[in-house]
Amino acid sequence: MWRIMVQGKSDPNYKVIAENRRARREYAIEDDLEVGIILEGSEVKSLREGGSNIAESYAFVDGGELWLVNGYIAPYKQAKTFMHEERRRRKLLASKRELAKLWNATKREGMTLVPLVMYFNHRGLVKLKIGVAKGKKLADKRATDAKRDWNRQKSRLLKQQG
Repeated sequence: MWRIMVQGKSDPNYKVIAENRRARREYAIEDDLEVGIILEGSEVKSLREGGSNIAESYAFVDGGELWLVNGYIAPYKQAKTFMHEERRRRKLLASKRELAKLWNATKREGMTLVPLVMYFNHRGLVKLKIGVAKGKKLADKRATDAKRDWNRQKSRLLKQQG
């Protein structure tokens, strides 16, 4: 595990494609999971160029399979005959045990599956990190903002004293 982390920083294949920054503000992330994603060739080439967005997307379990809905991958201009659909449902790859956990979390506990980061791993494969999350109320968002501001202010004060 440690070797992969070190390798990821220096490896040219490791690259963040898209990040859902809004997810940490809108949801309380309780657990996360790395899953694979089934893509077409033109989609992978488009991702290599950096054309994607997962901010408005979500994942769900349907019929024993995990799906990513509303994830945007820009069209690849050189693929004239084999163009892909930009916002199609894409199948995510997870083990049966992980699928059962995700299904229980969404159906029984009322959680949401939120995509956090899409990236190329150290082997050059596209991976998606999904967060099992619960939606925050407005007061929770304000408390999180206040806590972040206080920590920022505290670090400034400590820097001035030291």
